Amino acid sequence: MENYYNYFTEIEECYQRARGTPVLLSTLDWALVESWQEAGIPLEAVCAGIQRSFEKFARRPHRFRKINSIGYCTQEVMVAAAQANQAAVESGAASGRRHDAAPPFEEKEILAFFERGAASLERAAARLQVNEGAGLALDFEEAASELKKLAAPGTATLRHDLQRLERSLTAIEDKLTASLTRGSPVDLLVRLREEAERGMTPFRRTMNATQIESLERQFLKKRLFEHYDLPRLSLFYLC
Repeated sequence: MENYYNYFTEIEECYQRARGTPVLLSTLDWALVESWQEAGIPLEAVCAGIQRSFEKFARRPHRFRKINSIGYCTQEVMVAAAQANQAAVESGAASGRRHDAAPPFEEKEILAFFERGAASLERAAARLQVNEGAGLALDFEEAASELKKLAAPGTATLRHDLQRLERSLTAIEDKLTASLTRGSPVDLLVRLREEAERGMTPFRRTMNATQIESLERQFLKKRLFEHYDLPRLSLFYLC
């Protein structure tokens, strides 16, 4: 997938333009966008799918109704993604990024991102220690330590390789996600899964089993990070 570090922002803006109002995306909407990013769906394909969905909706009889969730656009996004993939195969254009493109972030921006993330993780760990969540607190402190290592002078070369740096951040975030799933109270996990189930009801007609599973996973992850007030660590969130 191309290195679209403004992926989320541009999709949100595309959806708002198509809808004609500055509506905020819901937690479930953001989880769906994350599932598209995780699946490697190009930004252009997502925006094309959103635009087509609104164009088709506008031709329907009930003109005063509004599309109230980006989930309505799922089918057209999948179609646009398949078309983009086929076009890339036929043209022989692989999905690698352009090496001559200017870096999207300056060194100081990346270091500040790490500093904010480490500080947020340490604050979350301190809150958990007060509330007898020592196990998770240790995991949060470990993640903060890993961020500080990435910010160390000896890792400057790594910070210039954004794809490799993103993989390192993904590994830290994946460990955090596993810790949250393992260490969170059962009643919290049940409540969040029930919330996901209610919110996904309108989407089930437009998604296959793999897409539903991915959305459920992303929704649970997003809500757990929000519950513990943890920072997201991907460079996509630096924009």
